[in-house]
Amino acid sequence: MVSKIVVAAPSDTLSMVADLAPKGFDVVTTAVGSPECRAALADADYLVGFVDGMVDEKLYRGAPKLRLIQLLSAGYDRADMAAVRKAGIPMSNNGGANSVAVSEHALLLMLAVSRRVIRQHANVIGGRWRGNEPPRVHELRNRVLGIVGFGTIGKKTARLAQAFGMTVHYYDIARLREDQEDALGVRFRLLPEILRGSDIVSLHVPLNPTTTHLIGADELALMKPSAVIVNTSRGPVIDEKALIAALSAGKLFGAGLDVFDEEPPPADNPLFALNNVVLTAHLAGPTWESNVARLRNAFDNVQRVERGEAPLWVVPEMLA
Repeated sequence: MVSKIVVAAPSDTLSMVADLAPKGFDVVTTAVGSPECRAALADADYLVGFVDGMVDEKLYRGAPKLRLIQLLSAGYDRADMAAVRKAGIPMSNNGGANSVAVSEHALLLMLAVSRRVIRQHANVIGGRWRGNEPPRVHELRNRVLGIVGFGTIGKKTARLAQAFGMTVHYYDIARLREDQEDALGVRFRLLPEILRGSDIVSLHVPLNPTTTHLIGADELALMKPSAVIVNTSRGPVIDEKALIAALSAGKLFGAGLDVFDEEPPPADNPLFALNNVVLTAHLAGPTWESNVARLRNAFDNVQRVERGEAPLWVVPEMLA
């Protein structure tokens, strides 16, 4: 009997499925969470997509044949992990498929904030050429980058930063061996040391109970007034109200944020009124190249399970 793959994703991702889907499967494409999606899952063997928000007990009841949930995202903070563990069906993330895109975006935000690109752009199109006076801007070279969360994305961010001549320190609950640090040219620091000593702090942790508001008022107070904070992980990793207060009071040079407490943020979000922030719409990960890589990894993992092999990239909460 032919195994069935349900792919639930936005239209730009679904447009790539036909070229990448493996032969010998019944492949159904659908919008995430739609009635058609739910109906298709009744006899599905595999669910592929941006679907962590669908993962709960209701999903498993409606998809009794599932053998793998393959996320196209790196994060899975919206999934009901109690239901995942109870079901015992492997759930895998995207295997770092968007790690290049996110690490590049992190560097983009570091540069944009340090060089005040948005302000300069507004001056030029507003006929102010250089404004009333040139804004103070900074280079990345010789600055200390503190990376919080040193997984695949954190490591790629470190390599890019080193190409700009930055010194890289990292904090992670899974500390590297010294020879691994030597190979990557990085050094471990405790979180307070990262915050006190870094010119730029870049966040790359998953969102879970231990990382929610990991960076709050006390942590922000440790940072230099000349420092920049960049968040391409998840919004609630930072206490947004505390960050707004620090930025408004000039206690930080600036922030580059791709993620927010509430997405999309409301129109009256105080961040919108600040001139020392650069904001993007949770778009660090989706690029043409990363969308191809996501599907490539997903379909490879599906075929592994179909062959009777263990899937790759199973989320760590299932392995505990």
